[in-house]
Parts: sequence; C-alpha cells; structure tokens
Amino acid sequence: MSYRNPAPTVDIIIELGDHPHRPIVLIERHNPPLGWAIPGGFVDYGESVEIAARREALEETGLQVELIEQFHVYSDPSRDPRQHTLSIVFLATATGEPKAGDDAKGIGIFESWRVPENLCFDHDKILRDYWRYLHYGIRPRL
Repeated sequence: MSYRNPAPTVDIIIELGDHPHRPIVLIERHNPPLGWAIPGGFVDYGESVEIAARREALEETGLQVELIEQFHVYSDPSRDPRQHTLSIVFLATATGEPKAGDDAKGIGIFESWRVPENLCFDHDKILRDYWRYLHYGIRPRL
C-alpha cells in the first residue's frame, strides 16, 4: 500500500532587531508560484524542523536567525497549489542586512502592517495572524 502524506515545511517570520520598529523580511520568489513570501521551505529527511528553519532562513536571506518560538501550524490542503503541505511557522529575530539567495529573486524589508498584496500560499493569513498576535497577544484559534 502506498501512502500519500502532506509534505512538512517551515516558514520563518524574521524580525530585524537592528532596524526601527522591528520590520520583517519577505522574499520575492524566483520559482512558481511567483510573488512575495515568508522565507521557508521543505524539511529534509532526517532534519528537525528547527534545523530546517535555520537552514532555510540562511539560504534564502543570508541571515543567521535565532528562533524565538513556534507560532502555529498551517495545514489547509489547498495552502500550496503544488501539493498538500503543512507548515510549522516560527518567529525569529536576526540582525544584519538580508540578501536574496537560493530560490529568492529579491528580498524586502516590510513593516508588519504594510506587506505586499501579491503574497504566495496562505502567507496573507499567516501575517494577519502574526499581526494580531504582535499587537494584541491573540494567537490563531484552532
């Protein structure tokens, strides 16, 4: 019997601690689906989600991150048009100047309430949840 399971992924909301107002880093994707996204990617076999989050952040932004906490898990089967994925989302901090790398075509630093409209996947929902948590301490509901 063959099993079809969702692919585990990580997304990292990176707050830049050396900028005023602690903005977040987004990448402009080089590969479809095109648009802006929270840095992240697939967890490799044999890799913990924490290691995957640090690796993906470094590969896509050039930043060494400090993971602060697991924020939430997003698992809607339609969140990624390519396949069924689930994402463990982390909150992290970093200092320095991000540089686009890996599959990132570009990089941007944004205030959490002024992000681009053309966000990929379910990242608009994730960032709305993050904004609500940041300003009101309200976590996403299950």
